[in-house]
Amino acid sequence: MKLLAGNSNPPLAKAVADYLEIPLVKASVKRFADEEIFVEVHENVRGQDMFVLQSTSYPANDNMMELLIMIDALRRASAKRITAVVPYFGYARQDRKPGPRTPISAKLVANLITQAGADRVLTMDLHAGQIQGFFDIPTDNLWAAPVMAADIQARYDTDKITIVSPDVGGVVRARSLAKRLDNAPLAIVDKRRERAGESEVMNIIGEVEDRVCILVDDIVDSGGTLCNAAAAMREQGAKQVMAYCTHGVLSGAAEARIDKSDLTELVVTDSIMHEDIKDDGKIRRLTIAPLFGEAISRIADESSVSSLFD
Repeated sequence: MKLLAGNSNPPLAKAVADYLEIPLVKASVKRFADEEIFVEVHENVRGQDMFVLQSTSYPANDNMMELLIMIDALRRASAKRITAVVPYFGYARQDRKPGPRTPISAKLVANLITQAGADRVLTMDLHAGQIQGFFDIPTDNLWAAPVMAADIQARYDTDKITIVSPDVGGVVRARSLAKRLDNAPLAIVDKRRERAGESEVMNIIGEVEDRVCILVDDIVDSGGTLCNAAAAMREQGAKQVMAYCTHGVLSGAAEARIDKSDLTELVVTDSIMHEDIKDDGKIRRLTIAPLFGEAISRIADESSVSSLFD
């Protein structure tokens, strides 16, 4: 087993390698003057079980091409098996046709990864579960819920919390976390989105008065949905409002918006690297390195990955 990493998230790659107690494969991932990507692996990988760790976060297209080229390089170097480890799977929000003459880009990206030479995919909290079916190769979709549940139990009295889904589509995710927290009460935010990147909270379904409310989502991008939901819950008497989101895209002025909001704290995993998040702000990171390290170890050993979540 060997682990190769691209440039999307070096700290996470190093943490996973440390957990596995193996060094990262020595390789060069460079750019030519015209921004073409060049990959050269400096170690023998013939017959090896290779894991390529690369999130397809911003800049999404550059990181995607790095992933594809690394997979191709390993395939041409006669690696025995190649697993694409993609903590954050970009283009996942384009999983269906929202209107006529629009693409299903998540399926296109799945095809590209498969055609590049990947034998299996390991990712986490896909935006839509059906994306696993876009791949014609085995796909493991890890959950961040156990990591979040452990953090919540260590910090809050679970008898006083309510788990909140920011929209109807996230109810299954919120219910899964609530079950891990001794079947905590569940609430739902009824919202109407007028246009991409903007949301308007309409109503809160469930009891939030005098409760510590924890919003749960897979992706936080602009932060508008979470901030509007936090304001609505505070108006209805919530003591505190926190948010736990797996993937912190945090585009544009998201960090400043969250710092000014009614949110007490936003917790994201390190599936996406952000070097500019302020240490004294409201955003805190949880590491998923042990989760991915254990999953990689189990795949290499041909043992159960699903038992991680029992």
